Amino acid sequence: MRKNILGRLLTLFVLLFSFQMGAVEVQYSEEKGATDVKSEIKEYISHHLLDSYDFGLYSYTNDEGNHEYVGFPLPVIIWDDGLKVFSSSRLKHDEGVAEVGGNFYRSYHGKIYKTDAAGTLKMDADNHPEGRVHLDFSITKNVFTIFVVSLLILLVFNRMARSYKKGAIPTGIGRGLEPIVQYIRDDIAIPNIGVKKYKKYMPYLLTVFFFIWIINLLGLTPMGINVTNNIAVTLALALITFLITTFTANKNYWAHIFWMPGVPPLMRIVLAPIELLGTLIKPFSLMIRLYANITAGHIVLMSIIGLMFIFKNWLGSSLSFFLAFALSLLELLVAALQAYIFTMLSALYFGSAVEEHHEDH
Repeated sequence: MRKNILGRLLTLFVLLFSFQMGAVEVQYSEEKGATDVKSEIKEYISHHLLDSYDFGLYSYTNDEGNHEYVGFPLPVIIWDDGLKVFSSSRLKHDEGVAEVGGNFYRSYHGKIYKTDAAGTLKMDADNHPEGRVHLDFSITKNVFTIFVVSLLILLVFNRMARSYKKGAIPTGIGRGLEPIVQYIRDDIAIPNIGVKKYKKYMPYLLTVFFFIWIINLLGLTPMGINVTNNIAVTLALALITFLITTFTANKNYWAHIFWMPGVPPLMRIVLAPIELLGTLIKPFSLMIRLYANITAGHIVLMSIIGLMFIFKNWLGSSLSFFLAFALSLLELLVAALQAYIFTMLSALYFGSAVEEHHEDH
């Protein structure tokens, strides 16, 4: 029963992605006069990977020839000669100009620019638009998703913790989460950090695992959610791991970096900069690994779906559909795998930071 439901949901997601790309193909052709389907698909993939100021599910052209977008707007919050707050619906999905306090703004490639009443953008010598508003505190699609997932984790685990007061076995969704929590404790935290010091790191390890996992699963839906596809998000997660490692490390950790025991003095001087650089490379690898794997998965999946519009026959489109369906199943594994790898490596770094010194015999 569960397998049937999962299969139907994945099929629905693939169909919705296909419908979205078909709608964008028609829209792109009408607006740009494009005839190259490959360029249209590439344009849609690039657009899909960007953050946006609204949730756009799909679009269509009405009888009057106007484009209608189905979704819901989010608040735009910028600082430009004072605080400006308005709804992203006034930007009309990058096609409109919003007048706020006598100033005119429009969105272009996921950024807000100050412009005139006609929405004209001035380009510099490198063909980049001028007038970007740099102080942008808007609740974008990614920010909204982070808030929702954070609130969801808080509510679920708070309810799970309260259920333990009634008995040793949690109730509701806690029954499904308890084996995962125990696995992170027994197979990730304790082996890498140690039975004496693992407890103070468990809240972070559990939070980062479920946060990345849920975010990655939402990225497989056709709502265009790509939070871990944003390198700023993966940078923030890696930076938290780096700060926890740095500020909880004991003197033995720093001694092995700056004055490695058991090594000739001259070699210590040579190895110290390398070891210090290694402390920065570790969080950098966390950031790049998560960002690159999620981005690559989205690009490959949407490219395979886009093949349906290139073949335009029952054989090629059918093969593309089933290949996309199989890849969607694989992406479910990748969503959990990336959360596991990030949590495992974070625990490994914490363990190296608090490892006790062992005397040589």
